[in-house]
Amino acid sequence: MSAEDLERYETEIELQLYQEYRSVLPLFRFVVETDRRFYLANDVKMEPKGEGGRTYLEIELGDAWVWDMYRPARFVASVRVITFKDVNVEELPAREL
Repeated sequence: MSAEDLERYETEIELQLYQEYRSVLPLFRFVVETDRRFYLANDVKMEPKGEGGRTYLEIELGDAWVWDMYRPARFVASVRVITFKDVNVEELPAREL
């Protein structure tokens, strides 16, 4: 496989992932961005913790979708993230029925 073929393949996968994201977005309440991943979730619990003078965040997500083009199943029941870096959590606007 040439570098051009690989780039074309990755571009197609990213487009499919974006289309999936747009389709599932209305199913979720929160957008969560960490330094390594992007999630959609319906339940978010974030707790700061400390160890050895360093503060880190422990985040628990329930009913989540993971933006990861290499993951075969992106819907997960629960996710636990531990990070020393910034985390962005946004609540999506309420959906009208």
